[in-house]
Amino acid sequence: MPKSVVELGCGTGSITIPLVNSGFEVTGIDLSADMLSIARRKMEKTPQGSRLFREGSIRWVQQDMRAWELPEPVDAVISFCDCISYLLEEADIVATFRQTYNGLKEKGIFVFDVHHPNTIIRYDEEQPFVWDDKSVSYIWTCDLDAPRCEIEHHLSIFAKEEDSDLYRRFEEVHVQRGYDPKWMKSELLKAGFRDVQTYADFEWVEADDEAQRLFFVAVK
Repeated sequence: MPKSVVELGCGTGSITIPLVNSGFEVTGIDLSADMLSIARRKMEKTPQGSRLFREGSIRWVQQDMRAWELPEPVDAVISFCDCISYLLEEADIVATFRQTYNGLKEKGIFVFDVHHPNTIIRYDEEQPFVWDDKSVSYIWTCDLDAPRCEIEHHLSIFAKEEDSDLYRRFEEVHVQRGYDPKWMKSELLKAGFRDVQTYADFEWVEADDEAQRLFFVAVK
């Protein structure tokens, strides 16, 4: 059972914090200082979270996942919610894999998820997406660059303000890219990982072309 864990692309700590509360020593790494600030506040809101932070069970580090580095190697590295899909060049993927290999202990494990390339294409085919309820509504459209399997998501979000009937509009743009799963496995092996398995859609079943989300499990 791993004890020390790094989460790449930890965002506001929605996965990091439960891991810490479960007894793991976790380092949350993200490029966004704003998200890390929110994560710290969330962690310190509870007496247990504040105590664990003081004890050093959790660290928040602003770094680029392509070049992350800690003083000591760790037992496990995770990256979920398709963070890896935000890396838009093959060189970015390769750098992240190599850096992660270097940051792991021997027999350490790297677990991450990405969109299957077919999922990227389906986003374009099935758009637009619309959600509407009392507290939040959104309109979500996409622009696909088919040769690169790269998609740009455009979201117009209408969020209801507390204690008011007014809605505030937010605009977000997210760009993601899908990569051939066989190529990704090959690059993990080239980085030094000795055992690489791919699973599908939150199930312990081997991934195929029908999978929407791929989960890679790589052992150093």
